[in-house]
Amino acid sequence: MKSKVILNALLLISLMTLALSAQEKKVAPTSLELYKEIEQADSIMFQAFNSQNMEKFQTMFTEDLEWFQDNGGLIPYKTVFENFGNTFKNENKLSRELVKGSLEVYPIKDYGAIQIGKHQFKHTENGKLEIGTFKFLMIWQKKDGLWRISRVISYDH
Repeated sequence: MKSKVILNALLLISLMTLALSAQEKKVAPTSLELYKEIEQADSIMFQAFNSQNMEKFQTMFTEDLEWFQDNGGLIPYKTVFENFGNTFKNENKLSRELVKGSLEVYPIKDYGAIQIGKHQFKHTENGKLEIGTFKFLMIWQKKDGLWRISRVISYDH
């Protein structure tokens, strides 16, 4: 009787282990090269943002851009850049910085990459420095050797 209970327990453990291993995630590995490419593209994009170079900034996005914001919903391409144009006209000099250690990059087969991270936006309001830290997810498309963002999800505001 005792050996039957032990045998059944071992069988149950074996079945559970088999089921768990069948459910293991098969995550595509991120190469150092891909990580560095996305890190560089992010840097170029936000150098343009921080210097308010709309012409360069806008080239970092696809024309079918969809921008999802937790507080603003889905924002189409035209509205996104109208909003940035207005932001660039403000005197508060909004700037963005990637939070060190927060960058994650994952490949998307035959398309590009997923970028996940946190960034801080800084500006002066009423003489006081305001800093907000937010989470984001960007889908980068690599086409004709160029990296451009096709989807943005900005959340945790």
